[in-house]
Amino acid sequence: MNVAIASEMDRPVAKKPIVTKSIVFYLVPNFSMIAFTTAIEPLRLANRMLGEEMYSWRLASMDGNPVSASNGVKVAVDTNLDQERHSLSSSRRPTIMFACSGIDVEKAENKSLFAYFRECKNSGVTVGGLCTAAHLLAAAGLLKGKRCAIHWENLPGFQEKFPTAEVYADLYEMDGNIWTCAGGTAALDMMLSLIGRDNDEDLVNRVCEQALTDRVRNPHDRQRLPLRARLGVQNSKVISIIEFMEANISEPLSLVEIADYVGLSRRQIERLFQSQMGRSPARYYLEVRLDRARHLLRQSTIPVVDVAIACGFVSASHFSKCYREMYGKSPLQERQ
Repeated sequence: MNVAIASEMDRPVAKKPIVTKSIVFYLVPNFSMIAFTTAIEPLRLANRMLGEEMYSWRLASMDGNPVSASNGVKVAVDTNLDQERHSLSSSRRPTIMFACSGIDVEKAENKSLFAYFRECKNSGVTVGGLCTAAHLLAAAGLLKGKRCAIHWENLPGFQEKFPTAEVYADLYEMDGNIWTCAGGTAALDMMLSLIGRDNDEDLVNRVCEQALTDRVRNPHDRQRLPLRARLGVQNSKVISIIEFMEANISEPLSLVEIADYVGLSRRQIERLFQSQMGRSPARYYLEVRLDRARHLLRQSTIPVVDVAIACGFVSASHFSKCYREMYGKSPLQERQ
């Protein structure tokens, strides 16, 4: 009796079961709409490409009321903070929780919210932050010794306020069960990375095609435009000097030290800056330090005297004088 044996090609291939993930997006007033939408849309597209709901999500706020993004658009939510805290001990416990914030993130600091973040982490939920939300995670005590990313505008103040966090000017960081991104379209890259972990490169490519993006950027790609594009400077020596200045804010270097670093004389550097930047290297260095001070004043509550020290000024009075000459107002007026 002949028994027909089916070849491997003839046998039906068992479809890999979909492991669903539920995600909570906790919206903070003035959250970044671009970070939020570029985080949630790749999940929708992945579900569409799969033909199944691999990712589900719900939106939460402090009181369950709609939340206004920084662009003024109000977004309705599904639950409030108390409900989400109770869900951690039920079948509604999410796989991931993303806090979404934007400008004025310090105003969202809240003990109940911080407790929720810690409860999420302790119950095995991956905790994430979009845009400036790394600030909230750090204030909740979750970023000590953790790699994290935050928008470049908030980086100086964050470094001063949370020195134990390992913050980088990266697009995103996924350190264990703590995920953070710098906001903007960096949220898209982080979510594509998540989809790639859960599936394969083919699905990521299909989502990219739908989103009209040609690749998933490396998490360590720079946030800001390169100096050549940002300043319109082409001279490599000038670019090296500016990068050196930006890396040495709190303890400014002398022109002699800068000259030794780039292998030029003081006079050569003076001529280069006058021709390329339209001002002396000393003046440009001062502007770099004052720009850092302005970010610290706007993005943190650090005392003015500490801002002065962090930006390399020998006294608060000298700092105030330079600041007023540059911006037409005192540091205290800037903060107000």
